[in-house]
Amino acid sequence: MANHETYIKRCLEIAKNGLGTTRPNPMVGAVIVYNNSIIGEGYTSKYGENHAEVNAINAVANKSLLKKATLYVTLEPCSHFGKTPPCSDLIIKHQIPNIVIGCVDDNKKVAGKGIEKLKNAGCHVTVGLLENECKKHHKRFFTFHNKKRPYIILKWAETADGFIAPKTKNVQKPVWITNVFSRQLTHKWRAEEQAILVGTNTVIQDNPSLTARDWIGQNPIRVVIDKDNKLSKDYAVFNDEAETIITSKKDINYNSNVAKQICDVLFQKNINSVIIEGGTKTLQTFIDENLWDEARVFKGNTVFKEGVKTPVFFGKLISEEKIMTDSLKIYTNETNSRN
Repeated sequence: MANHETYIKRCLEIAKNGLGTTRPNPMVGAVIVYNNSIIGEGYTSKYGENHAEVNAINAVANKSLLKKATLYVTLEPCSHFGKTPPCSDLIIKHQIPNIVIGCVDDNKKVAGKGIEKLKNAGCHVTVGLLENECKKHHKRFFTFHNKKRPYIILKWAETADGFIAPKTKNVQKPVWITNVFSRQLTHKWRAEEQAILVGTNTVIQDNPSLTARDWIGQNPIRVVIDKDNKLSKDYAVFNDEAETIITSKKDINYNSNVAKQICDVLFQKNINSVIIEGGTKTLQTFIDENLWDEARVFKGNTVFKEGVKTPVFFGKLISEEKIMTDSLKIYTNETNSRN
């Protein structure tokens, strides 16, 4: 069992290489083992290209060894035709006898069908190795398919005295609360998620680009809440650096359940994760409707004395670290967990 867990842990490790590129597909990792040695491994390529199992099989130099090998994978191999052929068919073609799977794929297109196909072909299939770790790794994918909404990350920076923005400002640009290292980390996060969302006032006050310009990676889709369509096309969110989606009263009813309706719009657009960066009203809207999964909160050493207060929320603190002069706390929403 210890060896099985070691190889699944390796699958999880390499799967992270697909973060930010596989979306909306899950970032899967696969390892092929023969005679207690890894002979091939792979992770999911960018959307529309090879899945992890295909890359792992392709990496095996001597394909004859596959008939005596074990394939480890974080998520159940697919059994349907999408952008690529079914991975389960390729596994069967190469007659890989043993398959160890971290967790079942809840996508209704798969949902056990891949496992059933492998078993019917004579493969010995083991399911549930490090299941909780694998489910946590695939949190975006599972949230999208089970809850019919994106995985939601709240993010903000607050001053040492608890403000998210100054009371007044003289220029139309962000007032930095955190240091340059924290800001670069934020851009890394943007590259990892499929979309980024802000409210109208954030656009008017800060004129943000909402791109990952300080990190090498794909820009997220920009989602802007603009109830009355009052934003002109001169704002940076309308430049050609990334796609922008506007939600207005033409799309949703702003009288109630605004966050839920926005989630429905994003689900219909096949967006499986979103990072919400403000402002306070927008963040609080999602908090009040209990539609959030993580909160990432920076605290700088800046002091405003007065201004816009931070959102009010309750979550479980799971990590805390120092980033030079800043602190970063990450919380999860236990009342909204998958389990």
